[in-house]
Amino acid sequence: MSKIQMKNAIAELDGDEMTRVLWKLIKDKLLLPFVDLKTEYYDLSITERDKTDDKITYDAAAAIKRLGIGVKCATITSNAARVKEYSLTHLTPSPNGILRGELDGTVFRTPIFVNNIKGTVSCWKKPITLGRHAYGDVYKNCEIKTPCAGKAELVFTGKDGKEIRKTIMEMKGPGIIQGIHNIDASIESFARCCFTYALDQKINVWFGAKDTISKTYDGNFKEIMQRIFDAEYKDKFEKSGLTYFYTLIDDAVARVVKSEGGFLWACKNYDGDVMSDMIASACGSLAMMTSVLVCPGGEFEFEASHGTVQKHYYRYMKGEKTSTNPVATIFAWTGALAKRAELDNTPELAEFAHKLEKATLTTIEDGIMTGDLAKLAVPEAKKIVNSWEYIDEIAARLQK
Repeated sequence: MSKIQMKNAIAELDGDEMTRVLWKLIKDKLLLPFVDLKTEYYDLSITERDKTDDKITYDAAAAIKRLGIGVKCATITSNAARVKEYSLTHLTPSPNGILRGELDGTVFRTPIFVNNIKGTVSCWKKPITLGRHAYGDVYKNCEIKTPCAGKAELVFTGKDGKEIRKTIMEMKGPGIIQGIHNIDASIESFARCCFTYALDQKINVWFGAKDTISKTYDGNFKEIMQRIFDAEYKDKFEKSGLTYFYTLIDDAVARVVKSEGGFLWACKNYDGDVMSDMIASACGSLAMMTSVLVCPGGEFEFEASHGTVQKHYYRYMKGEKTSTNPVATIFAWTGALAKRAELDNTPELAEFAHKLEKATLTTIEDGIMTGDLAKLAVPEAKKIVNSWEYIDEIAARLQK
């Protein structure tokens, strides 16, 4: 069988632990037998990022900008335990934080619904898409562990030399301080991405923040979102029968769990990180959610929304074959290939991506699934398989 051809490459960002194992398995079993795969490969494993002092991460971001499309495996963000475990020279920052800082944009995450998997929130009838602002906040923070009593201040020095200075706290002893930031232009891009995506998908938009407490920071998000909506999108939303509203983030959470779903929930960076995991888990599994970073320059980066599945990796290293769910990682690849096909006008590649997604979900609907989904299957799963067996089942259906 002749392989499907690609016109242009995508940036391939490899990762860590169990997802790295699955990454290679997916390529070997589901992609390379069918597609003449063209990628620029970047090893974003924690050891390689440490060795290059994250130059590899910045190189990968530049490749996504140049090629227009990237696909990323899950990666480790180091802490003290990881420094010891992997003999790192220093604490490495979040690679996702670096990539999103370089690319800006908005992360859109949508749960993957399957007919025989019943989520834990019974009233959700339609997928909730989460739009996560992917710049700034704690992912680009500056932190200090203060050793003694003293004054903590926030200082801004303008290009004109004028200074704004505020006291954060007169600290009576040792403690911690943290500075975060955001940029109006990035928030404006976030607003436009969310409203444009909602119009395309014909869904309402909710936005939640905490402007009652964070009157300046969150208040700025609220003001910009409303200004962009009123000036550029209000008429389009009304013509489409769609709505946009703002509420406090805690009220948004209460409303979400009582809703029927079927809307776009716009969130600030950290809120989106946490709430997307909540939605994915409630819908069945963290491995059942698509994730794409949509950038202002027209670039797209597809990834799994979950982590590296650390515990499963330790079992794998002992010789076990784990029942790790690879669906989100498969859909990262299909998303990237489908977008590459769209940009390059290669319908055969787009058709392949669609067939791979269909084969992946048909396998589950046939009652063959990994252990995380079997707990929620109605009717009961016919066969609980390990990752290798599940991918072989997908490959058999894809071959047909």
